[in-house]
Amino acid sequence: MKQDAIIIGGSYAGLSAALALGRSKRNVYIVDSGLPCNRQTPHSHNFLSRDGIRPAELASIAKAELLRYPTVQWLTDTVISVEGTDGTFTIKTEGGQAITSRKIIFATGVRDIMPNIPGFAECWGISIIHCPFCHGYEVKDEPIAIMADGDHALEMSKLLRHWNPELTVLTNGPSQLTPSQKELLTRNKINIIEEPIKRITHKLGYLEAIEFASFHLKGLKAMYAHPKMEQHCDIPIRLGCKLDDYGKLVTDEFQRTTVAGIFAAGDNATMLRSVANAVSRGQMAGVAIQRELLKPLE
Repeated sequence: MKQDAIIIGGSYAGLSAALALGRSKRNVYIVDSGLPCNRQTPHSHNFLSRDGIRPAELASIAKAELLRYPTVQWLTDTVISVEGTDGTFTIKTEGGQAITSRKIIFATGVRDIMPNIPGFAECWGISIIHCPFCHGYEVKDEPIAIMADGDHALEMSKLLRHWNPELTVLTNGPSQLTPSQKELLTRNKINIIEEPIKRITHKLGYLEAIEFASFHLKGLKAMYAHPKMEQHCDIPIRLGCKLDDYGKLVTDEFQRTTVAGIFAAGDNATMLRSVANAVSRGQMAGVAIQRELLKPLE
């Protein structure tokens, strides 16, 4: 049977899109690999009624609620290809499944590319964090570091000193800061370290020290960083979906990509990486698909 929609990716955006479609009596398949990008993060914040919950628990609750709707099905698998055009798409999976659908939603997120610093990946999402709105309150008023350079270091310092008066900028090597930027940071009592980071020592992902060739920086509660990222799934690109200058899928206000019948929602299509935003954008994609599938009055 042809599905109304196949949702590739079963984290918050995908779950939200499926809920909107399931409640609209649409036949929906969610295909998910079971490897969300925040699986290492201990707590999720800034989402109404679930502030501080473990990300996996939040997803589990949402999945259980979603699967009460009889037209929604879940497949734990990885999509390897999508073919077809608006109205008739066929996906194929690693497990050998072939499923046909009228619409496709990519809720596949992004992949963070860890820098080649021992200990960084183990701390990512735990004590090396990216967003003060998501994690800033838990480390407020504590000494923290910012791994950034140039204009980005200045902007992050401006943002973060509201939460943390004791800041240290780590440029991980000779900086791109202008003399006036350095003077501005120093005048605001923001330290600058331009040595390459040699290693990050930690205990179960919680910072103990940042090691440089000449000394160890200790006593930090957390470090903010924005590693490079890429699309977790390249199938939309292969299908012709356009990317913006930041590597995100281009979508309109209804989460439609530049290819008819293909939608995208969540971290793969926005710079604002948060649970609340993913849920909002996923719901919009589901509502938009429902409206496109409605039969005209005759």
